[in-house]
Amino acid sequence: MKTISVPWFMPMIAVTAMSFLVYFISQQVLRQSANDPQIQIAEDIVAALSSGKQAADFNISDKINIAKSLAPYSIIYDVNGKPLASTGELNGEIPKLPQGVFESAKSMGENRISWQPQQDVRSALVIVPYPGGFVAAGRSLREVEIRESNMLKLTGVFWGIAMVVMAILFLFR
Repeated sequence: MKTISVPWFMPMIAVTAMSFLVYFISQQVLRQSANDPQIQIAEDIVAALSSGKQAADFNISDKINIAKSLAPYSIIYDVNGKPLASTGELNGEIPKLPQGVFESAKSMGENRISWQPQQDVRSALVIVPYPGGFVAAGRSLREVEIRESNMLKLTGVFWGIAMVVMAILFLFR
């Protein structure tokens, strides 16, 4: 019976590390790119508010149910974090954010978060301050999370195949 030598484990360790790295980088690219539309929406609304438009001008009668829709939504908050206007709703109400989200946005100039207001709802949210309060723009992470899951499965399949190939090579060397 052959004994396993330490050098033989090195390719297995390298493939495992590379598989993890590929998944981690892919997951981060997917998640960070989920913010792109919200950045544009929030900055455009802040620009409009800063040039005189009122928060009430952004209310629409057909609200986006953020628990069901993939559509982007926006919420305008006053300086204390009280909702003023919204295109989105959750359980029939304008979603409220934790106070720390606003404090962080104010100190950093912007805050990008993954927000889970209830068990089955996750949004990529961008919060941008303006002199009269804050603008939050969000959209569902449902499709991004499906892609992340698929990437994990693909990476796992690659890793498994690589381990089997290396084991066969080891046994028949």
